[in-house]
Amino acid sequence: MKFIFDKDSWQEIFGSIRKSKLRTVITILGVLWGVFLFITLLGATRGMENGFDREFSSMATNSLFLWGKRTSIPNKGFKRGKEIDIKMQDVEAIKKLIPEVQFIAPRAVDGMWGAGVQVKRSTNSGEYKLFGDLPIVDEVSKVKLLEGRFINAIDVKETKKICVIGEKIVDELYEHDDKIVGSFIEIENSFFKVVGVYKENKVSSYFEKDDSIYIPFSTFRKMHNLGDRIDWMVISAHKNADIVQVEKDIKALMKRRHNVHPDDTVAFGSANLGEMLGKVMGFVKGMQFLTWFVGISTLLAGVIAIGSILLITVKERTKEIGIRRAIGATPSKIRGQIVLESVFLTSIAGALGIIFAGVALMFLDKFLSNGDFPFTNPTVNIPIALGAVAALVIFGSLIGMIPAQRAVNLRPIEALREE
Repeated sequence: MKFIFDKDSWQEIFGSIRKSKLRTVITILGVLWGVFLFITLLGATRGMENGFDREFSSMATNSLFLWGKRTSIPNKGFKRGKEIDIKMQDVEAIKKLIPEVQFIAPRAVDGMWGAGVQVKRSTNSGEYKLFGDLPIVDEVSKVKLLEGRFINAIDVKETKKICVIGEKIVDELYEHDDKIVGSFIEIENSFFKVVGVYKENKVSSYFEKDDSIYIPFSTFRKMHNLGDRIDWMVISAHKNADIVQVEKDIKALMKRRHNVHPDDTVAFGSANLGEMLGKVMGFVKGMQFLTWFVGISTLLAGVIAIGSILLITVKERTKEIGIRRAIGATPSKIRGQIVLESVFLTSIAGALGIIFAGVALMFLDKFLSNGDFPFTNPTVNIPIALGAVAALVIFGSLIGMIPAQRAVNLRPIEALREE
């Protein structure tokens, strides 16, 4: 191990590097690219995983949406095309007969597929979607409040005229310095007090974006004379329940209650968030596997490139090695110097690769974290990064043994005759 601290050994290594500058740079770049690609891909994959976790954190991930459509198969005297009206009694039946259900939130809406309701404030006006909701919807699909509060049980019980509005409505109806919470807006010729402002939830924005208004479910029913009808429901199952099977069980129950043929697959529409999340996380896991495969393959290619370069170096320095052997250099010193050169080049390339990858991940975080793409905090665990460099150094040492052994096996007299 003395050769590691031997000044002459390092002088010979740097002398060899200076003689083959271009080859050395190409070698370092090959390994550097491998480390850079490995760390960057791994960090980017983690950023995607964190981004999806952030987006789905506001939702009960083991949940689904269910709404009525039209039948496609005649059944029990009912013609094809019968419209399905979901009612509050269906909500109670699901609660009672499907034990895997944890929460269920009946919902009503005006303007889902049309122009929406007319909303006024002072001289400003617009048309927006209006939702009638119970407080439990906040348990299933978390409302991201910017200020104020959401609908509570007292609002529903007393049929209060209060509302929670999206930030787009604030931009369109309010002036910059206006106080929002506590103000009043006119919805279909009735005045409602604004108690909260929310921002769009990207996961559940299939239904409500930031141009929508929440009011108490009881108030909505009274305004629109709904009776027992609802537009759709949001259902959350217990954590360990199979949400796909829960969806099948609920649809089977609803088909029996509404005289829908068992084979009718379009009478009820649904969006299964749990199944969607499973597919997303499967994609992320696939990306992680691909990252490890591509990264490790690139690292190995870089290490092999170092071995190839050192073999060429040994070939070019055959006569020099012969002279050193003739004047007393031991095989272990010859071997150690070549291995040390391999480790040195590998370590430099690995360190630069980590630095450049860190800079790249910082730029990715800056430009993607605040956008619509689910991406945040693209990091790599320090043990993984250091482990990659350590593995690279070990492989560099092993690959360096090949040209080192070739140099040791040269007989001094044959090396001196080499031209």
